[in-house]
Order: sequence, then structure tokens, then C-alpha cells
Amino acid sequence: MSSKDENEKSSSDESRRNVLKIGLGIGAALVIGGVGSITRTLLNPGIPETVETTQSSTTTAATTGGATSATASTFVPPPATSDFPVIMVANLSGLQDGNPISFNYPLQEQPNILVKLGVQAAGGVGPNSDIVAFSQYCQHLGCVYGFVAAGQAPSCNSAYKATDPVGYCCCHGSVYDLTEAAKVIAGPAPRPVPQVILYFDQSTGNIWATGMNPPTIFGYDTGSSDVSQDLVGGTLV
Repeated sequence: MSSKDENEKSSSDESRRNVLKIGLGIGAALVIGGVGSITRTLLNPGIPETVETTQSSTTTAATTGGATSATASTFVPPPATSDFPVIMVANLSGLQDGNPISFNYPLQEQPNILVKLGVQAAGGVGPNSDIVAFSQYCQHLGCVYGFVAAGQAPSCNSAYKATDPVGYCCCHGSVYDLTEAAKVIAGPAPRPVPQVILYFDQSTGNIWATGMNPPTIFGYDTGSSDVSQDLVGGTLV
């Protein structure tokens, strides 16, 4: 073989070795970094790879009733009103119009009702602003009153037909309009029953109790506007 043929063969072998090296290098890069990475590297060899991150959203919480946006995975219950406890009372999915549920708040000794009225109400929360909660101690003498839906009568007085959702006390006939912050519309009660401050988390449907509005719960400095008295002499829930 002539010197010329030997040089051409050597050059051809070197070219094949270079092609093989490049192919092996690209293959390794594809395995490690992916097709997109090797394409960006070949087109822009001086630009470093960008790492994309997903930031978690923060939660905005209100201290009073009303819907607000929150991310379920980062939700933090709203702060209590003064020293009141914050508890989850119910979920929207478990509520039916005119079907109240009972719970104790803010002390274990204090009964309350929460009800989805089906009509917009003062202080109401939820998609239709119709979910409310109140202390269940009548402000007359402290009897426990019951809920009566519009068009219905209390078990103790079939002659009475409610025109709006009300709280009706069978002890002495006090009646509270639950669409109007428990305004007294009949009977001897001297003032409304205290309304529970609710918070609705629209991302989960959870309903939280965060405090009480004045006046005080019956038997706890009755009639005072100092709702801190509702927390005296019992056990927090």
C-alpha cells in the first residue's frame, strides 16, 4: 500500500472514531438531561440550564364571617376573635336547608345551633350567605329554644306559624328572627340571642366558629356587651 493510501485510511479511521465519540456523548446527555436539555446546550452552549419551580400559594383568612379564597393544602384557620377558640363546626356538603345542627361553643357548657336557612341572612356565610349560628340560651330566663322553619309550627304551640326561620322558646313564647341577627319579634325576651361569628372556607366548604357577637350569652354577665364574659367559669371547647 502506498503512503498516500495509508494516509487516507488513517484519516478515514480518525473520522469514524470522532463520529463515534460524538454519538456516545449525545446518547449519555440524552439519558441524563433529556432531549430538551441537549438541544438547548447545542444551540446555546454558554447558557446554563434553567430550573423551574412551583411556589405554593399563601392563604388569606378573615376574622369575621364571609367567604375568602384559600388553598386547601396551606389553609390555616382564621384567628379567633379576642380569646375565643377556633373550631370547625360543619362542612357545607353536610348541611340541608332548615335542618339545624347542635354544637357547644365557646365553652363546653354553652349550646348553640347552626342552620342553613335557605334565604340570605344578616351575618350569614357560605355561597348564599344563609348559614348562621346562635347561642341557644333564650335571653329571657335561659331556657333552650328550638328552631322553627318558615311555614312550620313549634311542637309546643301549633297555633303559631313562622313566616320566617325563627328560634322559638317554648318556656314563655319568645321568638327570634334568625334572618335578622336573632331580633326579638315576640315574647318577653329583652334582647337578641348572641350570634356566633362564622368563617367559611370556600376551598373546602368547612365552616368555622371564631367568636361571639354581643350581647353576652345568658348567665354570663347577662346583657353586657363585653363578650369576654362568655369565656368565664367554664371549659373552652
